[in-house]
Amino acid sequence: MDADKQAVTVIGLGSMGSALATALLDRGHPTTVWNRSPQKAAPLVEQGARLAATPGEAVAASPLVIACVLDYDALYGVLDQDTSALAGKTLVNLTSGAPEQAHEAAGWAREHGADYLDGAIMTTPPGVGGAEVMFLYSGPQAVFQAHRPTLAALGDPVHLGENTGLASLYDAALLGLMWSTMTGWLHGTALVGADGVAATDFTSVALRWLKTVSVFLTTYAPQVDAGRYPGDDATVDVQIAAIGHLLHAAESRGVDNALPELLKTVMEKTKAAGHGLDSYASVIEVLKARKEQGQ
Repeated sequence: MDADKQAVTVIGLGSMGSALATALLDRGHPTTVWNRSPQKAAPLVEQGARLAATPGEAVAASPLVIACVLDYDALYGVLDQDTSALAGKTLVNLTSGAPEQAHEAAGWAREHGADYLDGAIMTTPPGVGGAEVMFLYSGPQAVFQAHRPTLAALGDPVHLGENTGLASLYDAALLGLMWSTMTGWLHGTALVGADGVAATDFTSVALRWLKTVSVFLTTYAPQVDAGRYPGDDATVDVQIAAIGHLLHAAESRGVDNALPELLKTVMEKTKAAGHGLDSYASVIEVLKARKEQGQ
């Protein structure tokens, strides 16, 4: 272990928690671990981790405590066993949850004298430790900066702001983006596959296309912020016509059309709301209408 490296405790040794502890050990951080089933700690102990007998002992061992457990009930169930140990510590909670739960946890930590950062891990366990992988954090800027060098052992630490719920909110939004993108790619793969095109052949072209799509996002973001959607590239009316070709091609090949039908419905709602001659970014006016109407 490197004497200059901050000591860290990791609570929870599932696949992700074990990956977090391994990354810290690999980068020379004195690492204490605790898990409800202590046998899961054996490989980490062999790498140099110290196994704490109780959650209180684990928390007391390090100024920085990283928790990654099943859910918030599990988090409280573990840390409530000895809350006195939390005083003066920083709790970084990488447990998945909702923004409201993050705010509640921040208040709970303050009540027990601990600083709190909420976080979201934007990778699967094998990606932990990679410099290109994002770890999102939200909470007090000063707390984040104090521990940034240690958090960098896990991946690229990105601070989203002082609003404690932002990491969880971004996590949900980015997962939605991932699922939509991956399902769109799979639909396209099924479509061209019906004509004998290999997935690997299609994907090389699809990845290049996604770089162009990213330019659309950069163009449309200021339009969304301004609430003005000049249709000088491609209007919603044009997109409705174009998606008809996708629907026809997929139907002719027996490919499930649930996803493009959903997209067409949203486009048509946007047109009906008066945005037919606006850019595709105007679809957000339909997507955010539910909130504005208090439904």
